Amino acid sequence: MTAARERQDTLTKPVGSLGRLEELSVQLAGITGSPRPSVARKAVIVMAGDHGVARSGVSAYPPEVTPQMVLNFLAGGAAINVLARQAGARVTIVDIGVAADLGEQPGLNSRKVAYGTADLTQGPAMTAGQAEQAIQVGLDVLSDEYDRGLDLVATGDMGIGNTTPSSAIIATVSGLPPARVTGRGTGVDDEGLARKVAAVEAALEVNRPDPDDALDLLQKVGGFEIAGLAGVIIGAASRRVPVVIDGFISGAAAVIAAGLVPQVRPYLIASHRSVEVGHAAMLEVLGLRPVLDLDLQLGEGTGAALAFHVVEAAARILSEMATFSEAGVSEKEG
Repeated sequence: MTAARERQDTLTKPVGSLGRLEELSVQLAGITGSPRPSVARKAVIVMAGDHGVARSGVSAYPPEVTPQMVLNFLAGGAAINVLARQAGARVTIVDIGVAADLGEQPGLNSRKVAYGTADLTQGPAMTAGQAEQAIQVGLDVLSDEYDRGLDLVATGDMGIGNTTPSSAIIATVSGLPPARVTGRGTGVDDEGLARKVAAVEAALEVNRPDPDDALDLLQKVGGFEIAGLAGVIIGAASRRVPVVIDGFISGAAAVIAAGLVPQVRPYLIASHRSVEVGHAAMLEVLGLRPVLDLDLQLGEGTGAALAFHVVEAAARILSEMATFSEAGVSEKEG
């Protein structure tokens, strides 16, 4: 990081004039251990899982949409496919807990822990064993992606109802009341929002998750895709791969990952500020400043794929821009 800062200060520009790009380049140098980091090999890992609470009217879409969207991802027709193609990133789709048999699908990474979580308003969303298994899935998937060649990874999600467990996670960790961190998700109306807030309140009352025990929190009010993404984050950090986290659900996964392994925090790059009302609290808990603010709330890793362009720009500026001496340009006097 020191070498990267020193080089930034000798590039053909006023010191600090590229703002966040300079900060990101120094962070990338620290993460990768290279004074001239490359992020050429990029991947988006999308974890898909269903939620028992989705049957309680907390989403504008029925749970059947989860497997339908997984097939759309595999066909290359979703927003994340478009944005990943533009960014030159591959997309890996993981069935970690879809409540349907998807069969043998080309390109699908089948790692199903269970057919969706239990209803967190009635008791724990999953067993401790399932929580650990789902984290391990994330670790294993990241390991496989790393073996394929990986310089930069993004977290993506799919799971109807998954903003409800994400709200429960941030309410627990931040201490804020559920109504302050629970939004409309896929676009529920006022009645749907009231049901959603009530579901989060019930989940916290029934389960009493420990805010200081990330595994307990995950098991009681989390989701399989959240657990899997937490594993991806931990696995990437352990291999010095920068992690661009997407929005609200990826933020919940990052909160869990940081609770399990606090050392992952410096490896995280927040791609954007989501419209979801609880996302600001997540960013505050994680101590992260988002790269973009585009009123996004789709998930899938879309915000992270967009941020890939900025992250790669930061790396390229550091690596490819000429210094004053290399370019024969006079430096500022004094």
